[in-house]
Amino acid sequence: MLITGATLADGRVRDVRIGDDGRIDAVAEGLGADAGESVLEARGRHLLPGAVDVHVHFREPGGSHKETWGSGSRSAAAGGVTTVVDQPNTSPPTVDGEAFDEKAALAAESLVDYGINGGVTPDWDPNGLFDRSLFALGEVFLADSTGDMGIDADLFADALDEASARDVPVTVHAEDATLFDDGALDGDLGGVGTAATADAWSAYRTADAEVAAVERALAAAADRDAQVHVAHTSTPEAVDAVVAAREDGSGEGDAERFDDSPRVTCEVTPHHLYLSRERARSLGTFGRMNPPLRSEERREALFARLAAGDVDVVATDHAPHTVEEKRRELVDAPSGVPGVETLYPLLLESARTGELSLERVRDVVAANPAEIFGLDRKGRVAAGRDADLVLVDTADPREIEAAALHSACAWTPFEGLRGVFPEVTLVRGEVVYERDPSTGASSFGEPVGRNVRKS
Repeated sequence: MLITGATLADGRVRDVRIGDDGRIDAVAEGLGADAGESVLEARGRHLLPGAVDVHVHFREPGGSHKETWGSGSRSAAAGGVTTVVDQPNTSPPTVDGEAFDEKAALAAESLVDYGINGGVTPDWDPNGLFDRSLFALGEVFLADSTGDMGIDADLFADALDEASARDVPVTVHAEDATLFDDGALDGDLGGVGTAATADAWSAYRTADAEVAAVERALAAAADRDAQVHVAHTSTPEAVDAVVAAREDGSGEGDAERFDDSPRVTCEVTPHHLYLSRERARSLGTFGRMNPPLRSEERREALFARLAAGDVDVVATDHAPHTVEEKRRELVDAPSGVPGVETLYPLLLESARTGELSLERVRDVVAANPAEIFGLDRKGRVAAGRDADLVLVDTADPREIEAAALHSACAWTPFEGLRGVFPEVTLVRGEVVYERDPSTGASSFGEPVGRNVRKS
């Protein structure tokens, strides 16, 4: 395929040639079509690298009523995500070789490339996991969330030792349950859509609990020369702790940080960037997630850190549950929201309105996660890279509607916000999603996803 007249994130207009091996052969001006080569005219639109979402929960095995590898990867492709990394809190949890193999067989239905993370519990089998094509260790839970996989400090230290010895990165869910405010859950919490419900969950899993856990996790990682990636930081203070640890550990400039050891990085989710406790008053239990939504003041400060370059990655923590499950009372409703399909669209809308640069968006969803996790063929529109590409008209935003999305859970916390959605998504040169902007009609390709640790 030859893509002609595309505008890249940095504003250059280029043609992009894709070879038979699914990699980009050339990025240049004035490329002519070879005999038999299909041509995609991209004039007036942006061509971006496919997003690398390093934090999804596709729920298989054990939760296929919420999501499957088929439905989750279709949602990813429709949002411009071309690589996903699935977390271990499935049923059974991915804590040994047998569970890894079971999940890998299900992942064969994925339209997009993928990684599979291994989990840590008291009965985990590190040798069995590390013998597989493991993407990373984690989400390692320092407090219980979906799946009840919270572990103590000693087991976390053991996991860091095991991962460091094998040069495997560790993704950490950092909350300190001893700092949760149980009193916030006392009394009448109201129904599923009340302000009391929303505020109670945010008050219960406190900001201090996250900050303290992040600081301890970073200290433990530094002691063991481990590479740690802090998942879904929801507070500006936690981001600041990561930045301070990175600067203390490297002594190098910002451009060198990905080459230093130990590497210390963090991600932020779209729901912590675009939603706050004010929005949660209408979401009710549909806005329950771990860590919870924070104040509008903290949300704004977190977004400012994203714009300033302190946040390394934006990943979704795509964690779907059914409408019926989320309609339960606060203490019974599961935590988590879907988001893989709205990652790029929300950030691209922020680029359209001038809150972020397009290059910053490209970096936090594609270039940085690829570099942090050693995916040398992902994350950039450049010769030699996989042709994981997304074609978008950045001047054509539309309202986010659950009915137009593709997750099996059939709802979104971002209903009514605006996003810039892809027209075409390619994985290694194969069209996996296409949308006609004039009619809205869309279609999907065949499952072509591969384990990125095998490719």
